[in-house]
Amino acid sequence: MLDFSFGETRRNCEGTSRRDFMRVGGLGLTGLTLAGALRNQAMASSARSEKSVIWLWLSGGPTHVETFDPKMTAPAEYRSMTGEVKTNIPGVTLGGHFEKMAQVADRMAFVRSFAHTNSGHSGGTHYIMTGYDNRLADNGAVSSRPGIGSIVSRMRGTNHPNTGIPTYIRLGGIFADGPAFLGTAYGPFDPAGEARRNMSLSVDKIRLDKRRDMLKGIDNLRRDIDRRKLINGLDSFEEQAFDLILSRSQEAFDLKYEDPRVVDRYGKGLGEKLLQARRLCEAGCGFVTLNYGGWDMHGNLETSMSTRGPEVDRAVAALVEDLSQRGQLDDVLLVISGEFGRTPKINGNAGRDHWAPLSTLALAGGGLKMGQVVGESAEKVDVPKSRPVTPQDLMATVLSVMNIDPRTQFNNQAGRPVYMVENGRLIPELV
Repeated sequence: MLDFSFGETRRNCEGTSRRDFMRVGGLGLTGLTLAGALRNQAMASSARSEKSVIWLWLSGGPTHVETFDPKMTAPAEYRSMTGEVKTNIPGVTLGGHFEKMAQVADRMAFVRSFAHTNSGHSGGTHYIMTGYDNRLADNGAVSSRPGIGSIVSRMRGTNHPNTGIPTYIRLGGIFADGPAFLGTAYGPFDPAGEARRNMSLSVDKIRLDKRRDMLKGIDNLRRDIDRRKLINGLDSFEEQAFDLILSRSQEAFDLKYEDPRVVDRYGKGLGEKLLQARRLCEAGCGFVTLNYGGWDMHGNLETSMSTRGPEVDRAVAALVEDLSQRGQLDDVLLVISGEFGRTPKINGNAGRDHWAPLSTLALAGGGLKMGQVVGESAEKVDVPKSRPVTPQDLMATVLSVMNIDPRTQFNNQAGRPVYMVENGRLIPELV
């Protein structure tokens, strides 16, 4: 028996275990459970697109005013508390902390009319991650619809057919980012914490006396398999399953394999996660989510923005520049959002409260039309003045980038076919 345990098995908000455990059965390898999953993904290969999505989730509800719509023409109690910076798009400005992003704005799109109707943390998250409102989410209800990443995993298959990298990876959990009725297999692979470092290897006549670095353990296992010729006789799917575990795709998780100058350009914290996401996409991952919290700024917003804003600014600009220089910007779509925006009027604590009627959204790459602002906010930055964009519109656009028909249907909990996107339309300015 050969067990690969990527951290403890935990339950997610849908009540299903995270897809962080893989097992290869005994020496005959007849119990190789990955092979079944790989057969499923091969059946879905016709839906495969080589494009990828990196979804940067700013949990807590990022202010739309101090990020991408400073509205300095509004009355003082509504306009950006951090001022504005000019971008390289004529007439377009961003919040005062986003100087580096301003220099790559021609490769980004800022949606200033993104809106929905749920100003709760869990409810707003569910709405944007799935395209559907769930009024019970803030009272502990589980997700009722699959997240976009799980839809991609269901359509493409759970692993890349050549590299073995999981199709859907989360770097920090987000509510409603799971598979719901699509099934556990299509949930995100979560490498957090001990998921890789606690990898345990158990093979007949081989005992590891202590935990080892995953790559070192895999290299040792590879040599043992080569020596005993255990790989012989496997069918193509079983061999592919072994390739997943024994391939060098695990290096995508480790920045020690990256040019130190590139690592430095991205910066620490969020920058390291975004760089890791770029590496995962290069290895064949289709959908990566990152959660960078701290945006629930009910008070002292200006101070809070001085810590959060510059880190996002540096990391996002580095990613856009890096993808551009590598010729990969059209192949990777970056989405920046949170569960909602913030109240247009500054409150008595020098902060802003929850506000879904105008929410935060920016994009880069993916082969979409960049260098523009989509929609316009009203005079007091409270609602869309023109061209409202809904979560389903965003969902339809993202799925289209991934070569997935937004009107795809799957059976829900009751066994009835439901559309993944019922009413959303592609955002025409972007496509």
